[in-house]
Amino acid sequence: MTYIKTIDLQSKGNEPTYLNITEEVKEAIAYSKIENGICVVVSPHTTCSVFFEEYAHDVNENGIESLQEDLNNVLRKIIPDHDSADKYIYPGEEHYKAVESWSNAEKYLPNGDRSALWNGDAHLKSTILGSSETFVVEDGKLGVGTTGYIYFVDFDTTRPRDRKCKIVILGD
Repeated sequence: MTYIKTIDLQSKGNEPTYLNITEEVKEAIAYSKIENGICVVVSPHTTCSVFFEEYAHDVNENGIESLQEDLNNVLRKIIPDHDSADKYIYPGEEHYKAVESWSNAEKYLPNGDRSALWNGDAHLKSTILGSSETFVVEDGKLGVGTTGYIYFVDFDTTRPRDRKCKIVILGD
């Protein structure tokens, strides 16, 4: 048996957006009526990741948990923020031209501002962390420990965005 649920999410745009989606995953498993199998949580977006981490009770002034702040700091050391046209090869001239030719180009390049596509760092960060996680479903429940939580993160800081996340449950 297979059950698929899509959840709608919203990113902030001015900093990496971490969203705790653990409850949504648990609810999908309960609704699926699948007792034993696997649950795959997938981001269809190229600047977003899904990961499993301990819930950190400490948060900074922006509401970011301490482990997420640490992750941001570590990732920035190996993948600096994309804050200039010459920081990364991406996006190149052909990519700019392709986006400029889209019928909805204004959505991606407000007022023709090419800096709106400076998200090479977000693509690289999500590539490293990956776009999905797989979990055990046992006795109709998410098979994780007490402190394990599932997070969806959008590393793209160029603008707020509507995002989606797929929860796929397979089993019997």
